[in-house]
Amino acid sequence: MYGDGRIYEVACWAHARRKFHDIRVTHRSTTTPEALSRISALYAIEEQVCGKPPDVRCSARQAQARPLLDDLKLWMEKILRSLSAKSETVGAIRYALSPWRALTRYVDDGLLEIDNSAAERVLRAVSTGRKNYLFFGADSGGVRAASFYTLTGTAKLNGIDPSFYLRSILAHIAEHPINRITELLPWNLVHNLQSASEEAA
Repeated sequence: MYGDGRIYEVACWAHARRKFHDIRVTHRSTTTPEALSRISALYAIEEQVCGKPPDVRCSARQAQARPLLDDLKLWMEKILRSLSAKSETVGAIRYALSPWRALTRYVDDGLLEIDNSAAERVLRAVSTGRKNYLFFGADSGGVRAASFYTLTGTAKLNGIDPSFYLRSILAHIAEHPINRITELLPWNLVHNLQSASEEAA
């Protein structure tokens, strides 16, 4: 969501890449390796800016990824004109071109990711336990579970053991001022908790 209050779609390059990968596995083609190579170049840029501040990520993406994306789009449109409409490769290209603005939105915002793989990995635990969620009893139970998963997932992303994080905040939350509750969020405690975790180990 941006300052104007609107919600914008951000599409996932891992899904677009998978379409080309699946074709390459089953068919010989000169097009799919080229597509995969071009997409890999985008991921190589992400490896360079991983963990950097949002403004640095955005600047690097604008300078390096934007020209590659513009060229990739032109290349795909050219390939579309040379292949049969029934080709699986055409299907993969259309899958990428259809949400093109959503696929390229990450370049304009350093807070966004090139794909949603990290979110999908976190949600695997939710999927694994979904039969247990029949017993939440009410929507409010689901909301509380979502908050719990968000906290533990955020702790992991900040390099903190989730169980250690929960034990730490539960030991102090009763005496912590409610108007300063954000101080207990994982990214605000990451340094102190990592040091304490290493001492405990």
